[in-house]
Amino acid sequence: MILVGDSLIPFEKTFMIYHKDQISETGANSTILFTYNSDIMQYASSNDISFAPIVTSVKEAIYANALGAKYIIVKRSFAKEIQGLADNYMFDSKVLAIISHSGEIESIAQDEIDGVIYKSILE
Repeated sequence: MILVGDSLIPFEKTFMIYHKDQISETGANSTILFTYNSDIMQYASSNDISFAPIVTSVKEAIYANALGAKYIIVKRSFAKEIQGLADNYMFDSKVLAIISHSGEIESIAQDEIDGVIYKSILE
């Protein structure tokens, strides 16, 4: 299980961005996080930049995977549906459910979601 943002587990560098121009301000070998934006995804994909969009629909998840997202970030309530799609279509992207605290990890694991990302990382 992937744990992004947990204080006990070292995790990769991530940067929350809000527009494409901010990409130049991020560190090398990091993953950019953003609310679904097709322009940012296309730019990141064509420039071999690791990215993880926050999606709100099945269509967005499919596009994110097709463009090579490292992670697809979803609300906890939507995670099981997207994980089912990811498993069925053998997505390369990993599904991360947004959580607020470590007490939520067990139920996410029981739902067989690829991993979690703490809400604090996305702020």
